[in-house]
Amino acid sequence: MSMKNLRKDNYPEWYQNVVAEADMAENSASPGCMVIKPWGYGIWECIRNVFDDKFRETNHENCYFPMFIPLSFFQKEAEHVEGFAKEMAVVTHSRLTSVDGKLVPSSPLDEPLIVRPTSEAIIADSFSKWVKSYRDLPVLINQWANVVRWEMRPRLFLRTREFLWQEGHTAHASAEEAEAETKQMLEVYKDVSENALAMPVIPGRKPEHEKFPGAVDTYCIEAMMQDGKALQAGTSHFLGQNFAKSANISFVNKQNQPEFAYTTSWGVSTRLIGGVIMTHADDEGMVVPPRIAPYQIILLPLIKNPEDKDKILAYVSQIQQELKKQFPFGEKIRIKVDARDRKPADKFWEWTKKGAPIICEVGMRDVEGQKIMVKERIKLGTDEGKQIVDVNEFCQNISSRLEGLQKQMFNKAKARLEANIRTDIKTPEDFRRYFAESNVWIEDGKQGKVAFVRGKWCGDDATESLLKEMKITIRCIPFDQTNTQGVCLLTGKPATMDVIYARSY
Repeated sequence: MSMKNLRKDNYPEWYQNVVAEADMAENSASPGCMVIKPWGYGIWECIRNVFDDKFRETNHENCYFPMFIPLSFFQKEAEHVEGFAKEMAVVTHSRLTSVDGKLVPSSPLDEPLIVRPTSEAIIADSFSKWVKSYRDLPVLINQWANVVRWEMRPRLFLRTREFLWQEGHTAHASAEEAEAETKQMLEVYKDVSENALAMPVIPGRKPEHEKFPGAVDTYCIEAMMQDGKALQAGTSHFLGQNFAKSANISFVNKQNQPEFAYTTSWGVSTRLIGGVIMTHADDEGMVVPPRIAPYQIILLPLIKNPEDKDKILAYVSQIQQELKKQFPFGEKIRIKVDARDRKPADKFWEWTKKGAPIICEVGMRDVEGQKIMVKERIKLGTDEGKQIVDVNEFCQNISSRLEGLQKQMFNKAKARLEANIRTDIKTPEDFRRYFAESNVWIEDGKQGKVAFVRGKWCGDDATESLLKEMKITIRCIPFDQTNTQGVCLLTGKPATMDVIYARSY
């Protein structure tokens, strides 16, 4: 089966093939876990660097907390522990002992330790020691870490038992300040998702039954994948005083009265890489937006005659040095010279499957004519995809070329999103017929079979069972409400609230 047919007919298998062919990650010998290989980890590093700059711009500082959390810390917050209980990994012993040639656990711990599924509980404990007065607030921190959640159906980058993420945690003197922080960080997530990952998103608030355990409100950004399903790309939680009360994060306010702090938490993870794959990859493999590509330009020397080797490599080195003078996106350009002793076609297709934004081939004819062969990954297979251009012109215009490719990728994904948000479904009967279809790969800018429906919801808790029955979810309550009268697409009751309905990952 071709990759194109695979993308249409077996999207999950196509996804796994893209990851494997791009050499991004593989399943580990540790069940449910993954090995992130250099190209995949390089993408994560680029994503992380963009976020880290944004966090610093918003006055957050990085720190680190233990991955082992006493069970009693979770038991202080009943709703929180209930939400994560089925996913928790627990350490109960401190060492192994050999018995009849077999290693068995020994030395039970006085208190079991939870392997970090998220850090609200242990960070709240530290905040309780740091915060004594309103003068100590706000506390604005971020942590880059790994977390463990015992997923039963793991999938590379999307759901693995251990994954990488960042988690921001803040404490404030007022609810208004904390909620402003929550929304500010959601806007940071939206900005990075759209401008670095070229992945358009819908921002909004989660319904009550989809909130983070223990939160007052959860805000999110939702992206549409090529099969029409939704991917939650980031969440930001207004926790109110819930965690502050359980951990005693209290302070003396300006009126010299004791008060509990208001806290927030927010996070994104390596799941974003899965989102980038399912937003941009095509029939040939991975396509990486230039802003987050480990290498934005690949230079491939084509050496047919040994006597030409020194001249070609010197010319390639000259190109490399000229390119380094340019700063696309205001950042140092990232270049890879691939001079491995392999067939040029093999190297070209390797970088094509990895999704490198620009692949350049340089042979003796280019040296003599001061030219360079340029192939842009997103234009592969078109007349524009392969160009012979003046080398000086190429080097001088590389920033605008890369920035243009980034914009094209975003516009392509945005056209897909906008074409596949149905707003014309007005009755429960039409709604059920729509979601009775299967998700399929959808053409860019064209309407597919099943994707997002923007329609009314009555807000009734009883609708949760209807959603489970149909195997769909309410992804978010968009911020841009129309406030028009209609009927709930689940119950037929009068409703004014707009929500996004979809299948999801």
